Amino acid sequence: MSDLGFDLGEPPQPPPPAPQPVVQAPAYRVLARKYRPQSFAELIGQDAMVTTLANAIRRGRLAHAFLLTGVRGVGKTSTARLIAKALNCIGPDGQGGPTINPCGECEPCKAIAEGRHIDVVEMDAASHTGVDDVREIIEAVRYAAVSARFKVYIIDEVHMLSKNAFNALLKTLEEPPPHVKFLFATTEVNKVPVTVLSRCQRFDLRRIPADKLAGHFAHVVQLEGVEAEEEALALIARAAEGSARDGLSILDQAIAHGTGGVTAGQVREMLGLSDRGAVRDLFALLLSGDAPAVLAAVRGQYDLGVEPASLIRGLLETVHGITRAKAGGAPDPAQSAEEREAFGDWASRLGHASLHRFWQLLLKGLEEVDRAAMPIEAAEMALLRVVHAADMPDPGELLRRLQSGDSGGDVAQTSQTSDASPAATSSSAPAATSATSALPASMAEIDALLEKAGKPRLAQQLHDWCGVIRFAPPELVLRPERPLEGDFTKELAATLKAVTGAAWTVTLGEGAAEPSLLRQAQAREQEDETRVRDMPAVKAALDAFPEAKLVGYGVAGKEWRNLS
Repeated sequence: MSDLGFDLGEPPQPPPPAPQPVVQAPAYRVLARKYRPQSFAELIGQDAMVTTLANAIRRGRLAHAFLLTGVRGVGKTSTARLIAKALNCIGPDGQGGPTINPCGECEPCKAIAEGRHIDVVEMDAASHTGVDDVREIIEAVRYAAVSARFKVYIIDEVHMLSKNAFNALLKTLEEPPPHVKFLFATTEVNKVPVTVLSRCQRFDLRRIPADKLAGHFAHVVQLEGVEAEEEALALIARAAEGSARDGLSILDQAIAHGTGGVTAGQVREMLGLSDRGAVRDLFALLLSGDAPAVLAAVRGQYDLGVEPASLIRGLLETVHGITRAKAGGAPDPAQSAEEREAFGDWASRLGHASLHRFWQLLLKGLEEVDRAAMPIEAAEMALLRVVHAADMPDPGELLRRLQSGDSGGDVAQTSQTSDASPAATSSSAPAATSATSALPASMAEIDALLEKAGKPRLAQQLHDWCGVIRFAPPELVLRPERPLEGDFTKELAATLKAVTGAAWTVTLGEGAAEPSLLRQAQAREQEDETRVRDMPAVKAALDAFPEAKLVGYGVAGKEWRNLS
């Protein structure tokens, strides 16, 4: 009680503090969505398409329908949205027109990027396959755009529309209103009717090269503040197989997999890949023919978690890299310096025939491993087959031995096991030698043999369109001067085998080559004509009659030819 006799009670308490709103962290966005291209400058690996679009926009030659095709993850849907932006951008001041470089700041650009623009309609044909869905579009295109310059319809996976839906769309697609643009995206363009393809401007988006993907991933990890080894990013780029989305998904997983950054070892473990150094060591063991060491290496990789099929694929990549190095192809930017050095060394020591044999054996082995109930055992058997094949001479060496009369055990054994040549299946070397005709010594002789064998069309292609890179019968490497008809190399090899009795290896390549027989003949004729024109009597006649033409000439040992 107080001094005044009143009971004032407990002193008033301050009101409780107002509850603070709970601030939730923003939902995590996967890298494939977070780093989706927002401008054509960010679209990697599609420079040709961007150039074509830029020219079309600048000249006002915009098609009414675009078809974007390519493998998954190369940017088809992203490109469609960018085109929608480019067509409807009005610039920061609201006065701009269609541009290949949309500002990203105006309301149309922002609304399209956020997927809320009323005039840009996206439809997934995988879940809207029927004719009724297309009829809704047909009805809507009659009305003008609400706020945009163009009303844009983006139909993803368009190949999944039904036949009736495609038919219903045809007339509108051919003659749409001027304010409407159609953008189609598909991974299976072969399933799109020809009637639709003929009404669209088609863009084939290319697989993104591995070096560009690795560079893009390096930029992404820098923005994410994550340390990543260069080799790890190269491995992810290879595994992505040209798809930016697949690569970013793998990179997302790799970042979550490790705690101290992304390392090559973690990526190999995560993807079940073999160490490329281990693959090169295994290839060296295959070349040496050391079967126990090959089996031990295969089991060692298997125990580390490497899939047998992945190991065979690694060996196939090695053979391909060596063959490219031998053919003088541009080096793969994703290869390490050690790989390039090793491939160059093997390329200098291995012949084309051996490399092609390795490739075929490993390719067959991969098929067996993929469908085998016991993959590791199938892989071991396939590689043992490669080991034993490494000890066998190639068809050219075998033929040289047989022609020289070498009847040693190796040749006899090969004659029983190899089907490379009819000569190799004979019971004795002398009989095989007599069954084998002498090999042609020039391309002219080969041309004559083809004519004699009743193959005039094959002879004509060889004579007119093929230059020679390597002439080492029974190996022939040609450079075609124009596309060849049919399975030219297979037919040529089979015909030469039938004529000469030797197993021929005929391949096509790039690089320095002798001119075709036709070009050589034309060059000789030109030399002859020049020689005739330089003769004093002929030169004087042509000088006296400037309008005269040389319609025929004679050279010692040659017939008169009509050149008019």
